[in-house]
This record gives sequence, structure tokens and C-alpha cells, in this order.
Amino acid sequence: MRGISKEGAKSSSRRIILASASPRRVELLALVCPGFDVIPSTFDESGLAEDLSPTDHVAASAAGKARGVAASVKDGLVIGADTVVVIDEHMLGKPVDEEDAARMLRLLSGRVHQVYTGIHVVDVSLDERRERSGIECTDVRVRKLTERMIERYVATGEPLDKAGAYAIQGRGSVLIEGISGCFFNVVGLPIYRLSLILEEFGMEVFGC
Repeated sequence: MRGISKEGAKSSSRRIILASASPRRVELLALVCPGFDVIPSTFDESGLAEDLSPTDHVAASAAGKARGVAASVKDGLVIGADTVVVIDEHMLGKPVDEEDAARMLRLLSGRVHQVYTGIHVVDVSLDERRERSGIECTDVRVRKLTERMIERYVATGEPLDKAGAYAIQGRGSVLIEGISGCFFNVVGLPIYRLSLILEEFGMEVFGC
């Protein structure tokens, strides 16, 4: 699947591949890289050790996604990413149902939590294979939520496929009192951190 392109935009000779089918990551990568391919990863995070710290978890998952897709292509830069929501050192995944979503929102209510994203880039070429990685962390403060607010937000359906049961870029934005750090990290792809990694491979921002 081809990523979002912008007519007339400068294109690099290097192929860029996003190892994710996330619509949010596709939209964010398009801000700095107008032309790229999307090859969803089949990496199974359940195989990771359960006692990994949040930073180790996102690092290992992002690497697994990137390396898995890199093994199936002959050239290009493969980008893998993984994002988790963390409260009291416990990682929150996607809720299994509405009740679970409400539970997560009660846990986050009136408190500061962290969002971690791991990025891993694999350079696939005939003569050399290089890898670079990075981790971004953002503090997010959720307003004090009433049961009525939680009930109404869960009813929108938005929390059901989001880690931590909210979307900062969607209707969940009204639940967020403030953040400290990268906003795009909370959405799912810290594009500033990614741009620094891509520059290590000789890529120009806006020139992918």
C-alpha cells in the first residue's frame, strides 16, 4: 500500500517503508515524508517477556516490527514503532470491551500518566545493514472525570481501539488537561525524534 503523497514534492531515491497499518502513523509520517510504502508488520508482541519495563517493551516491539518487514524487502528504510500508555508502571493496552475502557479511564482520571513510543529503523541494502532506534516519553494529565463523562465518551466507541482508552487527537482531546513533551508521540509517532533518526541515514526532512 502506498503512503500519502503530495504532488510536486521532492522525492528521495531511497525507498521508505512504514511497518504499520495505523491510519494515525500513516498521516503523521506523511508530514515529513510525502512518499512511502506501507507494509503492515505481523510481529506478535505476546511473545515478549512479561517483566520488560515500558521502555524495553516498546524498544523490543518496534525492533521486531521493523526487522520482520525488513526481512521481506530488498531495499529501503523500514520504520517500526510501538506505543504504550503507562500508569503506576503498568502498561495499558487497548480495552477488550466498554467495561474495560471505563476501568482504564477511571484509573487515568485526575492523574498524570506517561506515553512511551519506541522507534526502530532498519536500513536494508545489498552491501550493508544498519539499524537505529529511539524512545520518546510524554507526560499526559487527564482532567478529573465524572462517571457521566466516562459513560458518554465510552458510548462514542472511540476508546475501544486505543491504548489507554482515549484518543488525544479525537473526541478524547476534551479529557486532556495538558501534556509535557511531544504531542505527536501521544498520537503514535514522535515525528521530531523520527526525523533525527532519518537524518542519521542521510535523509532530508520533507525530502523522503
